[in-house]
Amino acid sequence: MHVLIGTILLGLIALRLITPLALFLVIIVGGVISIISIKHRIPVFSWFLDTFDREKDRKQFPGRGAISLFVGVLLAWKLFEAPIAYASIMVLILGDSVSHLVGTHFGRIKNPLNGSKSLEGNLIGGLAGFIGAMLFVEPWIAAVGSFGAMLIEAIQIRMNESLIDDNIIIPLAAGALMTLTAVMIHNWTAIL
Repeated sequence: MHVLIGTILLGLIALRLITPLALFLVIIVGGVISIISIKHRIPVFSWFLDTFDREKDRKQFPGRGAISLFVGVLLAWKLFEAPIAYASIMVLILGDSVSHLVGTHFGRIKNPLNGSKSLEGNLIGGLAGFIGAMLFVEPWIAAVGSFGAMLIEAIQIRMNESLIDDNIIIPLAAGALMTLTAVMIHNWTAIL
């Protein structure tokens, strides 16, 4: 579901079929529906939550994954130039999904930065994000952004005792690292 929703969002953004304001309003409406669904079942939405949401999120913050995915996409879209924003969204879509799947099903080596994640998951997730990011940026930029974002995602960043969702961390880290790498490469080639 993560890959499907992310890919649809990226397509809508790239084709200019959605505006940042529309995406922001979707996030607000999703938040309101989330609050209501803590106490009440909402047709269709509750089925999606029952089918795809994590049990702990269902009780405390229904739809957390989807809402944070939309927030991460919106932030990347507004903060970075289009190619880097699109590449960052690909790192989120592919890197995060593949990292989780590989780590859960094939992970044997615990990541030294985070014992709840596997090294195999982070590495293969970084590779998947790298491949997706290369559709929009040069390979060196894609590699730094994707593998760097997967490294940062493994650290798990907290704010006020709460874990910041990786759907927000990954595109921001990937975009920032790709922007810095692009600037450094541009400056270095200008010197030569």
